[in-house]
Amino acid sequence: MKNRIEELLSRVGEFVPASMKEIEDFRIEILGKKGVLTQLFEEFKTVSSDVKKELGKDINLLKVATINKINDLKESIESSIESADSVEDITKPALFEEIGTRHPISMVKKEIIDIFTRLGFNIADGPEIEDDWHVFSALNFPEEHPARDMQDTFFIEKNPDILLRTHTSSIQVRVMENNKPPIRVICPGRVFRNEAISYRAHCIFHQVEGLYIDKGVSFADMKQTILYFAQEMFGAKSKIRMRPSYFPFTEPSAEVDVSCNLCGGKGCNVCKYTGWLEIMGCGMVDPNVLISSNIDTEEYTGFAFGMGVERIAMLKYGVNDLRLYFENDLRFLQQFEAII
Repeated sequence: MKNRIEELLSRVGEFVPASMKEIEDFRIEILGKKGVLTQLFEEFKTVSSDVKKELGKDINLLKVATINKINDLKESIESSIESADSVEDITKPALFEEIGTRHPISMVKKEIIDIFTRLGFNIADGPEIEDDWHVFSALNFPEEHPARDMQDTFFIEKNPDILLRTHTSSIQVRVMENNKPPIRVICPGRVFRNEAISYRAHCIFHQVEGLYIDKGVSFADMKQTILYFAQEMFGAKSKIRMRPSYFPFTEPSAEVDVSCNLCGGKGCNVCKYTGWLEIMGCGMVDPNVLISSNIDTEEYTGFAFGMGVERIAMLKYGVNDLRLYFENDLRFLQQFEAII
């Protein structure tokens, strides 16, 4: 029995496992309920009393040596695993990064541009800091027009002739000054008005305005163009209606409503139970505007339209507070399309 214990001690000392499973199998073999030590203790009961003390000491030594060996081996393997994990593996895939999303204003502006681009409109751009001529005078605004008042416009104090543009119509003036008809452009951009910020108004917002000048352009051409836009933006079953209105730079002028896409025109709280939602203003270009840009009114006619991008986005996505577009709240922004 003593020889057997010595052989087991030697085996424990020489044991070199390749995995945690081998360590566990070795532990069960030696220390398990049906293991070698259990068998030795059963045999120990039958040995003579004169050798019991020495054999008992040897058996306990085997037990302690086995437990210590197993614990040391487990610690060694665990530390080697941690060490391997701490070394950077350049072959591993990169850590997952959350995909950003497009801002709803950017999405809607792009969609508006895409629709009119399919109709042959080009994109025009211009400065946000403008002069009175391009923002007001060339667009047939009389000197006493309330839009010139400080309550509507941000003027540059040192030079009252310089201001932040209140609409992207100023881009249309620049296009007419530098190009001969036919002209077919859309003018997307940011505009500024001195207004109190609320759920339905802001001092900064975005517009897309359009201008088409050519021979024989009629009101019917404008109506068909806007109908096409409404059906592409809000759905093929969308309808439009035009209500008489007034703008200094168009005559005749109209406000355009689209049938409510949420209730199908039946009436709901969004459309205030009218079945219609206002989306833009439009009209035939006033001859005075054409004359200001040296365009022959006997030969050319045209139409213009303008819409607020925030307004279209509110209708498209059911957003009821304009301020949400400017607060950079991730809970709001993450609801929109991911950038792929």
